[in-house]
Amino acid sequence: QVQLVESGGGLVQAGGSLRLSCAYSGRTFGYDIGWFRQAPGKGREFVGGTTWSSETPYYADSVKGRFAISRDKAKNTDYLQMNSLKSEDTAVYYCARSRELFPAGEVRAHDGYDYWGQGTQVTVSS
Repeated sequence: QVQLVESGGGLVQAGGSLRLSCAYSGRTFGYDIGWFRQAPGKGREFVGGTTWSSETPYYADSVKGRFAISRDKAKNTDYLQMNSLKSEDTAVYYCARSRELFPAGEVRAHDGYDYWGQGTQVTVSS
């Protein structure tokens, strides 16, 4: 049974920072862990992910330079550090496990993920 649980969301002023956590359990070795967000009335947008092979983070252009992903292997937890937040970053943030075992490249499409957390709300006030 694969489980992912996000935490750390909240209300922050524009320009501020938040750190989200994604604690995962079950069969996750060999899979990418990705981050997505969904704003009201919009589709699910890729934010970033971590490759299974080298544990290298990769990001959407919209957050590159502002967001950073890190991993604590001992805790089976990934973190999404979000800096210089903007009102357009307001969304529910999700982490997910890639559908494919040992994916060959970066997994940026939401249908490339099959297990999802429940999400955590991030609201940025301007």
